[in-house]
Amino acid sequence: MSTTSGSAKWQGGIKDGKGAISTKSGALSDYPYGFASRFEGKPGSNPEELIGAAHAACFTMALSLILGEAKLTAEQMETKADVMLEKQGDGFAITAVHLTLTAKIPGADDATFQDCAAKAKAGCPVSKLLNTNITLDAKLVS
Repeated sequence: MSTTSGSAKWQGGIKDGKGAISTKSGALSDYPYGFASRFEGKPGSNPEELIGAAHAACFTMALSLILGEAKLTAEQMETKADVMLEKQGDGFAITAVHLTLTAKIPGADDATFQDCAAKAKAGCPVSKLLNTNITLDAKLVS
């Protein structure tokens, strides 16, 4: 159906090396990433941050579709995806993603909203890609 791309460059060793991330759209163009931005909280991006942004965006779009099927339209939705990277054995693994959603949806009751959000969590393409525990806190505001 559709194919897009992202790319990365790297120079040097794991701790002293430097990388740059780019996306086909140009949203990121040689944006820096490296060990320090991934593990030490220094400026720059990292793969988990990008996965979080992608998952939040995909989930929220999927929820918009599911709400539409229920004859509902969101006035506002905000999703944050916390991606947990943990040491496992000799390496690291993404062990969980926690989605936090706040939404204003005129005419929606909480039961319908929670059902739609759960369907979006299970069905969005990024959720299907990730082989990890995905949890969701969904709050409907007026």
